[in-house]
Amino acid sequence: MNKSNYIYLYNGSFISLLNLIKILFQKKIIPQNIKDEDYQSTLLEETFMIKNREDEKVIAEINKYFSSRILKTIYYLYLTNYEDKELLIYYFLLYARQYKNKIYYMRNLKIVTKTLKLEQYVSRENHKFKGFLRFKELGNGILYAEMNPENNIIFLLVKHFQRRLKEEAFIIKDVRRGILGVYDKKEAYFVDSRDFVMKEINYSSKEEQIQEMWKDFYKTIGIKERKNDRCRRNFMPKKYWKYIIEVSDEK
Repeated sequence: MNKSNYIYLYNGSFISLLNLIKILFQKKIIPQNIKDEDYQSTLLEETFMIKNREDEKVIAEINKYFSSRILKTIYYLYLTNYEDKELLIYYFLLYARQYKNKIYYMRNLKIVTKTLKLEQYVSRENHKFKGFLRFKELGNGILYAEMNPENNIIFLLVKHFQRRLKEEAFIIKDVRRGILGVYDKKEAYFVDSRDFVMKEINYSSKEEQIQEMWKDFYKTIGIKERKNDRCRRNFMPKKYWKYIIEVSDEK
């Protein structure tokens, strides 16, 4: 039985993926691929789920062999929408075991160039949403925002706004993935939006007025003679406009 012919499955979490890769390294297995447990295999593919505990100690163990920079790189890679990100993480760590931080200078390796390109992709989108995200005040005073990013950056954004809005309770919803990032002024946690009952979103009485004031401000500071729609779309792509208050109603 050739263990390399299997597609190995994990439960979808970053910790579970690292534990699986750790086991594959220990058993010297080079997988055909690595996929989330919900992966729908074809008739010609064989999948295998290695039983492993979701042990967070794996982070500390990885830090013994790899730098925090490498750990950040693979975490950003995990957050991408790239189809074969898990296998890419496996190979990046495989090379990093040998080359350590020198791996960042080995641009001749396709694994490295692809990984760094995807890391930058996540980093740039995360940076954009720090400015694009628009909170609205609910009737109970909680701030609420919706977004639809390409990558799974809600974990990075909640951490960012947790630092910026320490005294405010807020909810950020990733519409595409159905994930809610909730901060209750003490800690942040993430839930499936289907498990979080929000029958109807009721905004505060002053929210509509605030939105109109913000739209007026946005139009007022604009200089008609210097308007450049092409330039604006480069900095603020139209795919994000639906959730940006000041441009949401533009055609």
